[in-house]
Amino acid sequence: MEKMLSIAVDGPASSGKSTVSKKVAKDLGLIYIDTGAMYRTLTYEALKRKADIENEEELLRILEDLSIRFERNGSDQKVYANETEVTEVIRNADVTNSVSIVSAHPKIREVMVERQREMAQKQGVIMDGRDIGTVVLPKADVKIFLIASVEERAMRRFKENQSRGITTSLEDLTREIEERDYKDSNREVAPLKQASDAHLIDTTGLSIPEVVEKIKEIAFSK
Repeated sequence: MEKMLSIAVDGPASSGKSTVSKKVAKDLGLIYIDTGAMYRTLTYEALKRKADIENEEELLRILEDLSIRFERNGSDQKVYANETEVTEVIRNADVTNSVSIVSAHPKIREVMVERQREMAQKQGVIMDGRDIGTVVLPKADVKIFLIASVEERAMRRFKENQSRGITTSLEDLTREIEERDYKDSNREVAPLKQASDAHLIDTTGLSIPEVVEKIKEIAFSK
């Protein structure tokens, strides 16, 4: 596989982006960049500092001094805010319920997109998020748009939370995902939408290996 291959994976919350992207990265020798985790890390830091997440300038000051990096640990990938590992805590409900507000700020997105493009400039990458194929990497070699039913995505998040010891009802998760879909699709800056040249994959009822193979087949066709 060509090492400079770039793959953009977009889709709504819990559509399987991160899980399959990690596995595709490992199989194809690419670097996996979880853009959602970058926004979550900033959100976590802002909440920890009791910052006003509606205040873009306050968030920019936090981001200016915040180094966000990814580190592969066997089959897993760790997320660091400066030198502190935040892989698990950025998945907490308070972060999940606030990240759409943080990621909607235009100047925040400008800085994040610049960082993401720098990461992809000199290495083969698979990058997932909400606007990778439309904004961050509009010239990506391969563009994927993953979808799944709200019910299935809520169940996935429910099982993931259980495995991490996070207690949230399935009903609450379903409502949160519906609200997140609406916010992501209707925000003014870089809304969630499928790129015109993206391959649509409905992951409802599909196993992770099946989705991974579909993406690899598309990548190899390039």
